[in-house]
Amino acid sequence: MQSRDLAALAALLADETRASFCLALLDGRAWTAGELARHARVAPSTASEHLGKLVAGGLLAEERQGRHRYVRLAGESVARLVEELAAHTAPAPDAPPASLRAASTRSAMARGRTCYDHLAGRLGIAITQAMTARGLLHQDNGFALTAQGIAWFGELGLTLERKGRRPLVRSCLDWTERKPHLAGLAGAELCRHALDAGWCVRIGSERAVKVTADGERALAELLGIEPGILR
Repeated sequence: MQSRDLAALAALLADETRASFCLALLDGRAWTAGELARHARVAPSTASEHLGKLVAGGLLAEERQGRHRYVRLAGESVARLVEELAAHTAPAPDAPPASLRAASTRSAMARGRTCYDHLAGRLGIAITQAMTARGLLHQDNGFALTAQGIAWFGELGLTLERKGRRPLVRSCLDWTERKPHLAGLAGAELCRHALDAGWCVRIGSERAVKVTADGERALAELLGIEPGILR
């Protein structure tokens, strides 16, 4: 029954430790059970038990390399579900942070972060708005790349080959900015390129990313984004 399946899914995310694991895995990378245990501050045996439930429930996928066991979110649809649920529980922008560390983390995440495998925060919004202003992306009736936009990706050396049912582009509501940013295959390829080319680097233990000097120059040249917006 659909209602039973929905209840089972809700139960998987109703546990704080399992929710913590899913939020951590929104960075798009594979984590070991030990890394997730330390992140959630639980015993390795407890982490393994929870991970088993998440894998069995289809939210996580398991990979093994030799003696090491890695887990990642099962796919973009799971990441979207977790991100959208997180958006409903995010504190109001003007809510006071619990500590100085929380304030620093919130600021870094709002400035720029990965949302599974695409860019979010002010960075993601700035890129999305600049692409729209330059006629690379349409937002009139959902997100759609223009012919100019597809050519732009080609000039970056990025071939947008669709695999499976994943859309070429889609909008993703940004939980800090409350505006849509670019997701889908194009968003993922742009994020990968930004990290590989050194435009962005990961910072801290969360999903936050920082735009480098090279990234500021590249985004200014390619999309006309003012460096001050990215800081």
